[in-house]
Amino acid sequence: MTYLLFQLVSVFLLLLAPLLASCQQLLRPTDCSAIYLQDNSKPSGVYTIYPAGKRSAVKVYCDMTSEGGRWTVFQRRMDGTLNFYRGWDQYKKGFGNAAGEYWLGLENIYYLTNNKKSELMVEMEDFEGRKVFARYSSFSVGAEGGGFVLSVSGLISGGAGDSLSYHNGMKFTTFDKDQDNWSGNCARLALGAFWYNGCHHANPNGVYRWGADSTVSAVGVEWIHWKGYNYSLKTISMKIRPVL
Repeated sequence: MTYLLFQLVSVFLLLLAPLLASCQQLLRPTDCSAIYLQDNSKPSGVYTIYPAGKRSAVKVYCDMTSEGGRWTVFQRRMDGTLNFYRGWDQYKKGFGNAAGEYWLGLENIYYLTNNKKSELMVEMEDFEGRKVFARYSSFSVGAEGGGFVLSVSGLISGGAGDSLSYHNGMKFTTFDKDQDNWSGNCARLALGAFWYNGCHHANPNGVYRWGADSTVSAVGVEWIHWKGYNYSLKTISMKIRPVL
């Protein structure tokens, strides 16, 4: 009887395992796409995700509407209330508030893109109310040991032009960790932090300024294939989702 009971319990646990795994995913979604796929009626807003398991809880803004929704926003500028000129440790871990301006953290971006093919969308707006985007069919960030290398390709036109391909294959640079191709430090030159080459065609983490301003060149929140080096954007956001 004891052996039969043991067999019945074993079978029950085997049958229960997939349900438990499903419940765990429901309670601890890895990204905004998982939240959307559980309930596609959820609105855009701030949610908690777990990019690297149960101890990695972090709040993000989920875009549930743009181009089919499911987007996890990892970078957002919107009003200039947050200083983005920060060092390596903060860009690694993340900073800011998901309800406003923030950077999700290079570690989290790595976990979100490491084991599944992801796409990227960069949305931006100027101070005249014009909005454009650049969408890329492939996006990932490598591990810290390699410098958090950027891999991006497959532009899908959205009116913004391609200002990211120049940064493809680059390591991330901050003012206290120089990994760019220039003889100096691009983060110090552009007053930001990014996957600088030598130095940038995009500077989304630069100084928040108000539109056209050439007082100090190439330090604003810029996407040069749309507005050039001396126009700082009103808003910009970078968001990712798994390719289904």
